[in-house]
Amino acid sequence: MTTTTPSRGRRRAPTRMERAAGKAAALQRPRVILALLLLLGLTCVMLLDGYLRAEVGGDQRVRDGASASKVPEKVLNGGPILTFRGGKPVTQTIPKKTIVLTFDDGPNPTYTPTVLKILKKYDVPGTFFLVGSMVSRYPSIVKQMVAQGNEVGIHTFTHVDLSYQSDARIKREMEQTQLALAGAAGITTTLFRAPYSSETDAIDNYSYPVYKKLGASGYTSVFVDTDSDDWKQPGVAKIIKWATPSGTSGSSVLFHDAGGVRSQTMKALPTYIEKMKAKGYTFTTVSGAIAKNTSAERAANGTGTGAGAAAGTSTGNVEAGAQPSAAPSGAPAGTTPGGGQTVGSAVGGTGGTQNGTRTISIQQGAHREATGMTLYEGKALIYAVMVAEWVVPGLAAGLTVVGVAVMSRFGMMLILARRHYRQRNKRRFSWGPTVTRPVTVIVPAYNEKECIANTLESLAKSTHPIEVIVVDDGSSDGTSEIAREAARSFGMTNVRVIRQENAGKPAALNNGVRSASYDIVVMMDGDTVFEPDTVRQLVQPFADPEVGAVAGNAKVGNRNTVIGAWQHIEYVMGFNLDRRMYDLLRCMPTIPGAIGAFRREAVLQVGGMSEDTLAEDTDITIAMHREGWRVVYQEHARAWTEAPASLKQLWSQRYRWSYGTMQALWKHRKSLTDKGPSGRFGRVGMPLVVIFQIITPVFAPLIDVFTVYSMIFVDFWASLAMWFAVLGIQLLCAAYAFRLDREKYRYLLMMPLQQLAYRQMMYLVLIHSSITALTGGRLRWQKLKRTGEVGTPAGANG
Repeated sequence: MTTTTPSRGRRRAPTRMERAAGKAAALQRPRVILALLLLLGLTCVMLLDGYLRAEVGGDQRVRDGASASKVPEKVLNGGPILTFRGGKPVTQTIPKKTIVLTFDDGPNPTYTPTVLKILKKYDVPGTFFLVGSMVSRYPSIVKQMVAQGNEVGIHTFTHVDLSYQSDARIKREMEQTQLALAGAAGITTTLFRAPYSSETDAIDNYSYPVYKKLGASGYTSVFVDTDSDDWKQPGVAKIIKWATPSGTSGSSVLFHDAGGVRSQTMKALPTYIEKMKAKGYTFTTVSGAIAKNTSAERAANGTGTGAGAAAGTSTGNVEAGAQPSAAPSGAPAGTTPGGGQTVGSAVGGTGGTQNGTRTISIQQGAHREATGMTLYEGKALIYAVMVAEWVVPGLAAGLTVVGVAVMSRFGMMLILARRHYRQRNKRRFSWGPTVTRPVTVIVPAYNEKECIANTLESLAKSTHPIEVIVVDDGSSDGTSEIAREAARSFGMTNVRVIRQENAGKPAALNNGVRSASYDIVVMMDGDTVFEPDTVRQLVQPFADPEVGAVAGNAKVGNRNTVIGAWQHIEYVMGFNLDRRMYDLLRCMPTIPGAIGAFRREAVLQVGGMSEDTLAEDTDITIAMHREGWRVVYQEHARAWTEAPASLKQLWSQRYRWSYGTMQALWKHRKSLTDKGPSGRFGRVGMPLVVIFQIITPVFAPLIDVFTVYSMIFVDFWASLAMWFAVLGIQLLCAAYAFRLDREKYRYLLMMPLQQLAYRQMMYLVLIHSSITALTGGRLRWQKLKRTGEVGTPAGANG
């Protein structure tokens, strides 16, 4: 029998979704770009954070025992201050009875502030050789350090041995540290100390060219001639003993305010200062020591004194040199050279202004005021690091929570799925009296010429009495004619074909419900085939008067391709674990469009299939929950459907599903406050769906990003082992689901590849859908291309 819905005689007005379709299509590209920009931004933040922690680009190599045959003797035997003038090395010693306190590897948020308090208490300046990455992480400490009158120098950005690095890497290490200093304290510096360096006699053939290049760029390299060896943690007494110079000689003394546990250093430092002051020593910075040498040289030459002079004095056989007064050429552009400018006041110095310009104290003579782009770039670096310092740990903590939640969900699914299986497969289990009365099967169809005949053939073999209503939603490929011909060829007198103008799947289903002759309606897609016993199994739960809808077990028929196998795994896990869990919790979120059954009165009670969302199956399921109906899962009612055969079609389908689910959840958000049995979905189902089908998958790609990041920059084997552990848990869950559904395990061989490719695509689809929802876009119904390859169920089996 064929029935045609009468036309209005004029073209119908576009639906609300159709009117929004043009606007939605125009907005898709910007949304994709936004998603990519967010991913790019996150990647940059992670790389920056990893670089700061020496996880990205880190180099732990340290050269030891190399020859020094090419290093001049006057450098090896010279003082701890090394400069180059005209390419020739110049060294200086520390004046007698003078201590230059130097601290390496900082700043550290625990120990550096303690050092600063001690120095301030004893009115003593220090020279801090700072690691640029630490400066960018703790800029306030550096700002306080400079304001207190201490001097700072460069200790590279990532604490690498520069003798192993290229010229470009060396330049980058210096410039980035200068930018960090500019952003933190508004200054740059001409002082440099190489990581892993000590006294000048440790300079070798590999490190000497580095010092020479930096010297040509205007840097003063600073070594030590007295090492406290506090990093060995030998005890307070030994630290003080080893830091004490012999006789009355001056000394550049090395301590550490970072790089390990420095509690012994913190205890030794006050005692050491008191001891040296008692012996008549004075304390100064590197620039202060150079100034003293200059004053002594001028006095000896009878040229007077000049505390602010920059010239140095030689000792022994090493020619006189000078600390450069201009900004080093390796420093970023925008650093103002020289005398007459300062930042902060020095301990014992006289900061002030001259003609509106701040004057540099003697003890901060190596500092240069950062100006222009250097200052702005430095501040930008500090802000970027600040963002990374908050974002990356925050994401790590959030992903830990997500990971624990996902693992907990797996455990809950396994437990509840087993309980569900054992409960429903007991010999004595029954829904009530056997349902034998006829039911109506509704098949909405739009351009289903490839599949509709197979669908009707499967229904012709049904062991349960049925009437079939095919609702042709304005097909242009002859679907209705093919359906009528198929019904005749199969001898089906119980088939009605209803034609209507194209109005969408919800309208087609509603038309079928209105035309149904029986009180139970079964809904299936036009590309789906049923097993002979499917309808009988599907309607048995209606023996329970509380049941308003039943979800069947949809299975992928075209599973012999890679994409089909991936979807097969997903379907088996989703229906056999998720749906079993939701059934026991009485909060089933979706009756699948491929196979579902409803009480006709329940459908009419909730207003039929709504056009408000693209996921009309989820929409009506939630609506039935809110009306107090029970929705259950019937595992033995199997339907075979044709899954998308290409990535483009798969993206289109899942994009619509994800977006439609979000629409349905938003539409029924008030279910969260519903009372009584009708509010169970809001109290249990809604949170579970939001957490595990939206929030967790949205953040799940970050877990993979962190995993790849850890494999490349942290610990490859540990990260790989963790990934395989998670894969093993998922494989265990999938294997159990396959066992419950009596599926062949061979498809699980595709699961590792599914995790690497298919899962990432599904995550991107969900992210895309989320951005569409947040930006207010709308989607229209999208027809997938069908091949009709899913025929009888027997042909689809494993």
